Amino acid sequence: MEAGPPPPLEPSPLPTFAEEGFGEKFLRKTRENPLVPLGCLCTVGVLAYGLISFRQGNTRRSQLMMRARVLAQGFTFAALLGGMVATAVKSR
Repeated sequence: MEAGPPPPLEPSPLPTFAEEGFGEKFLRKTRENPLVPLGCLCTVGVLAYGLISFRQGNTRRSQLMMRARVLAQGFTFAALLGGMVATAVKSR
């Protein structure tokens, strides 16, 4: 018995996803990991308050707010990493 060539493979169709705009994607990502937007808002708030203090000449408060900004950025980064780890673990 002779073996003929294998039958041609038909490509499987690629999955299709619904178009997602910026607003929908932002809301979905915020629901998945709400700590990241919260950290971003805290960082911006502390930065703004620090800049206002600097402009008013209150250097002590300005320096304190810049240190608080670094802490808020660290929290945001940790929340981002934590969300990535949680997503990776959930996908397995």
